[in-house]
Amino acid sequence: MQKLSLTQSLSQKLSPQQIQFIKLLQVPTVELESRIEKELEVNPALEEGPEETESLDPYGDTSSERGVEEKENKQEDINLDEYLRHDDYAGYKMYGDGRDPNAEDKETPVVAGESMMDSLNNQLSYLRLNERQLVIAKQLIGSIEGDGYIRRDLGALINDLAFSQYIETDIDEVEEVLRKVQTFEPAGIAARDLQECLLLQLERKTELNEDVGIAIQIIESQFEEFTKKHYKKIINNLSITEEVLKEIINTITRLNPKPGNSLGTGGRIQYLMPDYLLRIENGEIILTLNARNAPELRVSRGYLDMMDTYSKSDKKDKKAKEAVTFVKQKLDAAKWFIDAIRQRQHTLLNTMNAIVDIQREFFLEEDESKLRPMILKDIAEKIKMDISTVSRVASSKSVQTEYAIYPLKYFFSESISTESGEEVSSREVKHALKIIIDAENKRKPLSDLKICAELKEKGYNIARRTVAKYREMLNLPVARLRKEL
Repeated sequence: MQKLSLTQSLSQKLSPQQIQFIKLLQVPTVELESRIEKELEVNPALEEGPEETESLDPYGDTSSERGVEEKENKQEDINLDEYLRHDDYAGYKMYGDGRDPNAEDKETPVVAGESMMDSLNNQLSYLRLNERQLVIAKQLIGSIEGDGYIRRDLGALINDLAFSQYIETDIDEVEEVLRKVQTFEPAGIAARDLQECLLLQLERKTELNEDVGIAIQIIESQFEEFTKKHYKKIINNLSITEEVLKEIINTITRLNPKPGNSLGTGGRIQYLMPDYLLRIENGEIILTLNARNAPELRVSRGYLDMMDTYSKSDKKDKKAKEAVTFVKQKLDAAKWFIDAIRQRQHTLLNTMNAIVDIQREFFLEEDESKLRPMILKDIAEKIKMDISTVSRVASSKSVQTEYAIYPLKYFFSESISTESGEEVSSREVKHALKIIIDAENKRKPLSDLKICAELKEKGYNIARRTVAKYREMLNLPVARLRKEL
């Protein structure tokens, strides 16, 4: 026997306005103008220009004398919930909400040169290869990764050629074609590992003097000792002096370990445009939004008048009702978009003002050691907004000061306790760590344990494993690899 039961539950749902605001908040300044242009294209009720002084009413009536009863009658004629339900939030939907992964980002301020693949294929046309070799060469070029290396096993490439191109070949033939591809520019392209990449560049050098010859010998037979900086072993094994080795190391370190990076990938370059402008005047911090964050938008007067005309027409006429619904949807969409832009500006300024308030000393002196520990929660509590909102602002925005452009993420860091009990930023500790490493004797670099001891002498209570973690975050190698002659 079936039983009927009644349950009550409480759930939270984002309103269309909130969704619109969240999407706009994530858009960086460089893309905002494009986003607004798209909205202007698809919504004729939205216009550029300063807002008119009269109040904007979605129903087209700017008079304050309209009675409550008349307003209620209009709402009965066009039920907002009803037409939203039938059109899947049609009044809210805006062009360009979210990113279409298949869409081409045409508005990125870009300019791409010749891609790596284009360059290599152009050079391929100058080789005198038969049809079979040409197919193999194209297969090899297609296997080159963005940094210029072929890391795929040649045996796997041979299988690909057999199954996709119906060409039976062997390692010797593929390697013969590979050597031809490795003569392309830039030097070192199509190498299978770093050792081969460096050798290809050294062999290309026209001034084959004694130093280059020894450099080739070091890379060929002493590569492991070279990478581990066992310089004494190299000196003994090759019977060379320390001065000669210094010159050779200087020659090798000038080579390009990632030759593919010297060619474009064919992608677009996006310029960094700051969202905030910060300057110091008479010891005071002046913060403003980039002008592109504050566009002048308004609801179309023509559409407001149209709404007023339609609303006074015969309510029973089906076409009139459809027209009123369409106009109202466009007016609502325009008003929601303008409100979302304003809310975006307000949130951006509130968030940055809170950051400036906490990091005031840094902005006045731009000294990394002045950065205070700060996490997303600190800003969220200060501006009384959710952490996720602060995260959206911090992850995609930047500020231009008198000296540099900083991503907002730069100002967030964990705290470290000093011996005096004071809380300092982990970024300050990293700064102190870098100073110690920069000042060390490069012939006898400091171990992490010794760096840890020096930091403790400066008052930073930090463990050796934390020193190792911060050193890696700063892209600084271990002591052995920092050693110099």
